[in-house]
Amino acid sequence: MSEALSGRLEGNRHRLLQRVYYEDTDFSGVVYHARYLHFMERGRTDYLRCLGVHQGQMAETGDREMLAFVVRHMEIDFRSSARMDDVLEIVTQTGAVGGARLVLEQEIRLNGKVLISAVVTVAIVNRDGRPRRLPANIAELLAG
Repeated sequence: MSEALSGRLEGNRHRLLQRVYYEDTDFSGVVYHARYLHFMERGRTDYLRCLGVHQGQMAETGDREMLAFVVRHMEIDFRSSARMDDVLEIVTQTGAVGGARLVLEQEIRLNGKVLISAVVTVAIVNRDGRPRRLPANIAELLAG
């Protein structure tokens, strides 16, 4: 059975598979360090999507204030490299939810081995870039 395009939730964790393509690598076939940020962004986005939180809908103005998630801080530990054609597993879970911030813990794995680990602090802001409280319904989803 094939995995859904957006990955899958398993308990309080989200798992997403991503293949490493030529465009992700440097001349030697090793993943360029900044490409891991792209993989982690996809993991965070699809984690939210699987929880029922659609960032595009949050950004629509309508009757409500526009809200967006922005990365405020990131700590990354590069442990090992991936190569072209590897199939990576991006694992994302909530670390903490509070007020106008969300902390997500992420790992990029290859065959169960952790290549990259990261702690990402995300702020919730309005159109003017001012912090806003995470809506209660979304905070509940993220808190599990």
